[in-house]
Amino acid sequence: MMKRNGFFIILISVVLSAAASFAVVKCAGDSAQKGDSPMPVYGGRAADAPAVNIDIEGRSFPDFTFAAENSVEAVVYVKVLKRENKSREATILDYFFGVPQYAQPRESVNSGSGVILYDNGYIVTNNHVVEGAVDVAVTLNNNRQYKAEVVGADPVTDIALLKIDASGLPVIPMGDSDSLRLGEWVLAIGSPYNLRSTITAGIVSAKGRSLPDMSGEFKIESFIQTDAAVNPGNSGGALVNANGELVGVNTAIASNTGSYTGYSFAVPVTIVKKIVNDIMEYGSVRRAMLGVSMLELTGEVAKEFGIDDDISGVYLPEVMKDGSADRAGIRPGDVITAIDGVKVTKPTQVQEKINSHRPDDNINISVVRDGKQMSFSVQLLGRETDAAVGTQGKVKVLGAIVEDASEAQLKKYDIKSGVVVVSVGEGSLMKAGIPEGFIITYVNQTRIESTQDLLSVVSGSQRSVLVEGINPSDGSVSYYAIGLNKK
Repeated sequence: MMKRNGFFIILISVVLSAAASFAVVKCAGDSAQKGDSPMPVYGGRAADAPAVNIDIEGRSFPDFTFAAENSVEAVVYVKVLKRENKSREATILDYFFGVPQYAQPRESVNSGSGVILYDNGYIVTNNHVVEGAVDVAVTLNNNRQYKAEVVGADPVTDIALLKIDASGLPVIPMGDSDSLRLGEWVLAIGSPYNLRSTITAGIVSAKGRSLPDMSGEFKIESFIQTDAAVNPGNSGGALVNANGELVGVNTAIASNTGSYTGYSFAVPVTIVKKIVNDIMEYGSVRRAMLGVSMLELTGEVAKEFGIDDDISGVYLPEVMKDGSADRAGIRPGDVITAIDGVKVTKPTQVQEKINSHRPDDNINISVVRDGKQMSFSVQLLGRETDAAVGTQGKVKVLGAIVEDASEAQLKKYDIKSGVVVVSVGEGSLMKAGIPEGFIITYVNQTRIESTQDLLSVVSGSQRSVLVEGINPSDGSVSYYAIGLNKK
């Protein structure tokens, strides 16, 4: 009898539990139909679902699972073999027999990350990851490995484009870095310390950050700053928003130790997209120039130049003669307040907007002059700049194809380093009279040890360059002055 009563008690409990569960599900369904927020669903979200928050004990937390799981498949591991020519140390034989100290090749293996942009095998990474590479290998998240070709690179923005022979690859959709908001959540995905497919989270700490390179020259002036943990090996990896959209390419950290200490920086996707499209379409980067010098309009600057305190923008102390701004009618002393309707208050914001355009593009610039609002339509000019960097080290610059001088060439002319002109093409080197086989040893009195050195010096030059090198016809030292054409 006790067993029978126990059975009936268990049966009634099961029935009541089922009824209660049905009631909960029915109420939730009715609430969703009435427009109330539905409960979060785990594991079964649609592929195009937006970012959601998770409510736990009355507190709201961001849900990164969709962005993480979908983006990680399109982030790759990049392994790079580099070969450098280093002069060996003198031995006792050198003193007795005068043995020359020729450069000896040394190999090193480095690694970084990359992001698949197109399903036919185009991958973006950082230039500093692949510069000087003689061999590049890419490993996908599913462990498939491919040999990669460096299609092109831009040292100025630290962006490089790779290509692997594959199709149907997962990609990360490109977002809009201009619409990022301070405090917005982002994910950094890459392979720090060879820990592949590592995901960290943080917020957008600042936009339009400037960072000096090792020589103090400002190259990239529009970084996205985040507090997502980024370490060596993350370079070239993805910075994505909570919707799983690519908003930047992780590039640098601010650290005294070489490891993450709370600050990481990414190149905005608007600039990445422009650089990649230029390399794919032209084989080179077509960089637009506004032709102005700029100052942030601080209280001191406003007081010095007699500008009203209620005006915010970017002050122009100088406008280059016959440049884009000058031709449009912009004058020294003007204050840029907006570009294409987007408000600007820092020179880095102006630079970022210009960097997203090509020469011959038209933009609208709003300025304040003598207290009056004015608007100008500006056609951007450009100049010849850096271009495609091949896997074998070949570079197209100023219309010519160049590569690192071989050990035999260095030995022949008794020089330590240089870059040889493989083909003069139809650009500035050809017009200056530089012959094929010419070995460039110095540019603007800066020693050229590699093609990357040449790209960096030319990119940092404003109007002209002075080239010094070895003439192949007689081995004499020759000099050429080359103007940087505006197009």
